[in-house]
Amino acid sequence: MFGAVVVGIGTAGWVRIRDMLSPLPGSPAEKMTVKGFISRRSLDPQQGVSQITMEEALSRDDINVAFICTENASHEDNIRTFLQAGKHVCVEYPMTLSYAAAVELWELAQEKGVILHEEHIELKTEDFKQLKKEVEGKTLQEGALHFTGGALKPGFGPLVFSGIARLTWLVELFGELSVTAATLEEDSAKNYSKMTAKLQMSNDRPLTWIEERQPGLPRAKNINFKFDSGTLTEIPPAPRGSGGLFMQDLIDVSNKLLGRVSPAELQREKTRILHCLELADRIKTLCQS
Repeated sequence: MFGAVVVGIGTAGWVRIRDMLSPLPGSPAEKMTVKGFISRRSLDPQQGVSQITMEEALSRDDINVAFICTENASHEDNIRTFLQAGKHVCVEYPMTLSYAAAVELWELAQEKGVILHEEHIELKTEDFKQLKKEVEGKTLQEGALHFTGGALKPGFGPLVFSGIARLTWLVELFGELSVTAATLEEDSAKNYSKMTAKLQMSNDRPLTWIEERQPGLPRAKNINFKFDSGTLTEIPPAPRGSGGLFMQDLIDVSNKLLGRVSPAELQREKTRILHCLELADRIKTLCQS
């Protein structure tokens, strides 16, 4: 069994506790047991699980893995603290708010001989799976992905990092990308922000990624993918999936801890995550220039 601590009790942290208390029967997630949670606030037990201190979590031999569910800005420090103590780490995306920090943390995980896992539930949605089937085997001429949503809470970092799930979609769909231009529009009076990134595929075909946020904006993904065989302007309707997205991710983490994921697959995942963070770093730099 692997003892776990959950760091941060927002929506994701609450779901992590729930899933470990009621894992999918017969799945590797049954090997995970939650031992406590950490919060900056002083809280009553959550779902019967008690609050513990960071010091206790780091020193206890029966705690092997930390689930980091805090705001994005504090991910890096929390990851480093647990890795240095020899604990496995599962963190919500984005792992860090810089490419260099992510490289350093992965090197630390390798040095300590532990697993570092970045959650990407957006790749497990039925919408994404259906979209991937739809674009497979087609040649993209040009494309755009435009995300809209409400204003970000403090601590979530720049738009390019808070929205890295959309960039991950594009990399998973169309392969390695490069950045050719990026701009950021902001209106602080309206709490409005819009990032536009111009990307390029390995065959020089253009992709545009837009993140737009303001209070009251509906949460939506709008696509316009022009293929040699036609244009896709809507994410295809998908059947309802079975099993929660965080539960699927918990099973992935459990399989890694059990040594059931091949080194080749671990490397492929690491390469994709670092590629996306490197792109995000480049976009952030261009937005600031």
